[in-house]
Amino acid sequence: MPADAADARLRAAVHPPGWTSPEPRRRYDLLVIGGGTAGLVCAMGAAGLGARVALVERELLGGDCLNTGCVPSKALLRSARAAADARRASDVGIRVTGVETDFAAVMARMRDRRADISPHDSAERLRAAGVDVYFGEARFTGAASASVDGRALAFRRAVIATGGRPAVPPIPGLAEQPFLTSETLFSLTEQPGSLAIVGGGAIGCEMAQAFARLGTAVTLFDQAPRLLTGEDGDAAAIVARRLTADGVALRLGANVESRAALQPCDQILVAAGRSPNIETLDLAAAGVAVDASGVVVDDHLRTTNRRIFAAGDVASPFKFTHVADALARIVIQNALFFGRKRVSALVIPWCTYTDPEVAHVGGYDGETITIPLADVDRAVVEEERDGFVRVHHDRGRLLGCTVVASRAGEMIGLATHALTHGARLGDLGTTIQPYPTMNNAFRAAADAYARTRLTPAVRGLLRRYFRLF
Repeated sequence: MPADAADARLRAAVHPPGWTSPEPRRRYDLLVIGGGTAGLVCAMGAAGLGARVALVERELLGGDCLNTGCVPSKALLRSARAAADARRASDVGIRVTGVETDFAAVMARMRDRRADISPHDSAERLRAAGVDVYFGEARFTGAASASVDGRALAFRRAVIATGGRPAVPPIPGLAEQPFLTSETLFSLTEQPGSLAIVGGGAIGCEMAQAFARLGTAVTLFDQAPRLLTGEDGDAAAIVARRLTADGVALRLGANVESRAALQPCDQILVAAGRSPNIETLDLAAAGVAVDASGVVVDDHLRTTNRRIFAAGDVASPFKFTHVADALARIVIQNALFFGRKRVSALVIPWCTYTDPEVAHVGGYDGETITIPLADVDRAVVEEERDGFVRVHHDRGRLLGCTVVASRAGEMIGLATHALTHGARLGDLGTTIQPYPTMNNAFRAAADAYARTRLTPAVRGLLRRYFRLF
């Protein structure tokens, strides 16, 4: 990290210099290994209920989300969006002469906002809540015991919440020279003139657009034939068009055979997936099974050791902060109160924060209704016609939804709520939305479904009714 006041504030909160670890209790009700989102929610939740809790973190509390993920990336995207809005101001009748990017100021602001948020994840907040916080490398020493820096920690239950790290693809020559990942990208203070990005997923697309809008020449490589392979194809096509318009050179279907193929660029960012942090835990000593994806858990998040659970990126295919939070809440219930909450019962949305954003929840099966944003009045006046709301349903029962819009992450919450509580398209249609808002697209989708139910036979009955009325 750059040696500046903002990062000094961050460290003072999430890994205070001179922190003194407490003397271990005889036995903890819950031992939490990892201080990212899942670990923090487990620790704070359990302590708030009166459990004796210890949390071990080897680096920075807050995990990826605060330090190298959600928070810094969204702060960077905000600055990039401001630059793009200024360049497009003529679309709404405003003249702006020149847009100058102060990259050092952009990155300094990002670090300031990150430090502003850090007290939420601080060691002092945990201690005030009754959590014993240890900084160091944890490893299991038995089925119900672990150690950190020579201190023995006995537990009734434990949760592994060690998260993950950027995966590095086997590109010949890549490891021989420095390259960036999400763990080092936000330490930049000088803007690269050119940037090669390996990976066309969410992180790759978000950072490609951000750096291009800030003035870096960006080339994005992916071996897949399109971006965002887990998303709706039409949604991915819109993102590809917007990235291209922002100046990103897309090299899709490209197999990067060596580092030399990326060499003309000043910096290389590898954004090609995640690997679980499990190597130093000595899981075999605790009888915890692992596979290539991470810690093996059942639908209740229990590992092969019935005393030990796992949550977050280390044990879930859904590597999102909000999922880590939800899984941690399941762990608290199942580990401490003999609950039977199931991961499979969760309705999980996600969002890629490009401009426009792409958000999705549920499945892709069933019949489809698409409302283009060009048909939504608020989108028209906002100059945001290139997007849509698409719902998947089975005779009106909502199965899934994709939103492509500037605030799709907020909009998808309505569909998520509907899916969670078993609402139907008709329920969305009878939910009054303020006018004009983007969410009127959901009501339009419900109205479109209602029109499909007006079959010729129904219309005939209605005509006879109105003749007798």
